[in-house]
Amino acid sequence: MTESADLLPGTLDLLILKAVSLGPKHGYGILLRIQQISGGALSIEQGALYPALYRLTRQGLLSTEWGTSENNRRAKYYTLTAAGRRRLREETESWNRTVTAMTAALRARGEG
Repeated sequence: MTESADLLPGTLDLLILKAVSLGPKHGYGILLRIQQISGGALSIEQGALYPALYRLTRQGLLSTEWGTSENNRRAKYYTLTAAGRRRLREETESWNRTVTAMTAALRARGEG
C-alpha cells in the first residue's frame, strides 16, 4: 500500500496538465489518472479539481469538448492546447530544478 502524500501549493495545475497530456479525460477521469500516475500517493478533492479545470481552460491551457463517458453519461472532456503543452514543459523543468536543489540540500552533511 502506498503512503499518501500532501499536495504542495502550486502543484495541482501541473498535475492536471500532466494527466491531460496523456490523453483527453473528463473531470473524474482526471482525478483517477492523477491517483494512478502517482502510484496512489496523491488524491485530489473534486472541490479543488473543478475550479482548477475552469481556471486552466480560461487561461487557454485546456480546451473542452462534450462527449459520452464510460458509463454513458454526458461529460466534458479536457484536452491540452499548444499553450498547455508549453506550460507543462516549462513547469516540469522548473519542478525538476527544485527537486534537484532540495535533494542536494537535504543530503548535505555537517562538518566534523
